[in-house]
Amino acid sequence: MTEAASRRTRLWAVLAILVGGALGIIGSTQTWLEATIDDGSQVPVAVPGADALAVLAPLSLAALALALALTIVGRVLRYAFAVIAVALGAGLGWGAFRIASQRPVDAVAGPVTDATGLSGEQGIAGIVSGITATSWPWVTVAASLLIVLGGGVALATAHRWSTAGRKYRTDRAAGPRDSIDSWDDLSRGEDPTT
Repeated sequence: MTEAASRRTRLWAVLAILVGGALGIIGSTQTWLEATIDDGSQVPVAVPGADALAVLAPLSLAALALALALTIVGRVLRYAFAVIAVALGAGLGWGAFRIASQRPVDAVAGPVTDATGLSGEQGIAGIVSGITATSWPWVTVAASLLIVLGGGVALATAHRWSTAGRKYRTDRAAGPRDSIDSWDDLSRGEDPTT
């Protein structure tokens, strides 16, 4: 694989994880489910993604941070972060798929309790006459697939990625020094003139 192809692969993997995490964050603020309460009013209670799937925002933020970290870490951490991305995306995808396909009562419990004052799964199940899903759980399933694919590509190709630039190196390379090296010395509190 050429250097350009390696850079494109790295960029694709990082962007896939970033886009997946960003869609997850956006989805956490959107309405995922609408629960109809059987109290005579038939007014649906909107359930945002963060209430339907409590781990949505934290896992999505973790995906964003992980994608950014993939751009600067060394080879060993690339593999570790790629495995974490695959696991994170799989967990997020499973939770979103469960909500999209099953529309469980536990996913609407918090907002229904806020609206009615009733709590407990049996009590809530007794007053909820229907739960409809919007497209956001499915969007999150797609976003989680992006995270898994990005992590899989990173796992398969991390050994071909170039190392981070000189800015992130901690060792000093032997050889001619330029003005950037002098500025780096000053940043570390060293005198470059000695």
